Amino acid sequence: MATKGGRKQPKVTFFGHFGSGNFGNESTFQAVLSHLRCLIPNAEVTCICSAPEAVTATYQITALPMNYVVVKPWNLRSPVARLARKLFIGIPSEFYRWLKGFRTLWDTDVLIIPGTGLLTDAFILGDWGPYGTFKWSVIARLCRCQLFFVSVGAGPLNSVRGRFFVKFALSLANFRSYRDESTLQYLEDIGFSAYKDPVYPDLAFSLPPALLPDGQARAGRGLIVGLGLMEYAGMYGIERTTSADYAAYLDTLVQFVTWLLRREYKVRLLIGDIMDVPATRKFKSLLKERSVMHEDQIIDEPVESTEDLLQALAATDFVVATRFHNILLPLLLNKPVIAISFHHKCSSLMRQMGLSEYCQDIKHLNTDKLIEQFCDVERNAERLKALIREKTEECRTALDEQYSRIFQEMLPARPLTGSRG
Repeated sequence: MATKGGRKQPKVTFFGHFGSGNFGNESTFQAVLSHLRCLIPNAEVTCICSAPEAVTATYQITALPMNYVVVKPWNLRSPVARLARKLFIGIPSEFYRWLKGFRTLWDTDVLIIPGTGLLTDAFILGDWGPYGTFKWSVIARLCRCQLFFVSVGAGPLNSVRGRFFVKFALSLANFRSYRDESTLQYLEDIGFSAYKDPVYPDLAFSLPPALLPDGQARAGRGLIVGLGLMEYAGMYGIERTTSADYAAYLDTLVQFVTWLLRREYKVRLLIGDIMDVPATRKFKSLLKERSVMHEDQIIDEPVESTEDLLQALAATDFVVATRFHNILLPLLLNKPVIAISFHHKCSSLMRQMGLSEYCQDIKHLNTDKLIEQFCDVERNAERLKALIREKTEECRTALDEQYSRIFQEMLPARPLTGSRG
């Protein structure tokens, strides 16, 4: 594929919910960006994202907002006034955003939508939600860009509009792949023909080894269990987690941690998103209420970046986690994991890694079973580490294949170098 305008370097633009404090999303972007820079070092890179200032500062690339603010919003009580604002401000503003989008992608060679659970309307329809994905996909194709959806996740899509936008955007793609079989099956179930598309692992499995801290066990310091807590607002599974489910989730984890503390384990609290900080506070408060809070056994250090999270995970022996990438990243560091699944992506990942017996659905979370699973993990740690090592290497190999495939489509005449970084 020739670059636009006869440029020597291709122009690659990414789209995603990046820069906003979700460390799983950041690990995904870091992985794909590092491989692009390795395979096509002269590429001109831009990112259309949620927090462009943060992305520019972190990755030293040009970053632009998904949704330009034309007129600052204000609250209106009258339905007539709200309708008038939509007609005379909202619609013209959206036309302006589409024009800005055309200017952004006009000389771009490929728009890449990498990984993450972007294809859901559980949180938002615009911006990084289904409408935003639809809009930028349409603009890309009208600008004659190639469009790649790379190892994406999907669901839930609860609205008719959300399903339409996602299916239409996917139908425009030059390349589509999904991060697990459950995503492919979900798309088939909502009427999108995905069965011919490939399934590749989550992109975070391809984080370059040079970026990973030493994940080996730390002899002589006592066993440390990482506990990945998640805030209720983020639990958006197909069967949505209720407030009662969440209360039971916290209660079960308090009982489990009480059991750990009485057996002199240390517990390191982990988050996967800045929004999870209140969950750790609530959890510590519940421990104190039950008079089982042992300050010397609870490690609660700030986690403000993917690098912080990886360092914290490296300082554990076992991990019990809820967020998807708080399950995935310790596996990448060869840590045995017990998963609490709130979404099909979590149980699908554990199945892919051969670890289904160490996964519980959040709606049926049970303390006794959690203790039983933990004892089994500890007893079989070396066997599990060998399995995890084998599976993560398979994921890396599969992703190397995918990177070669998509970047050869971009520049088929260019000889490719190694992709591990």
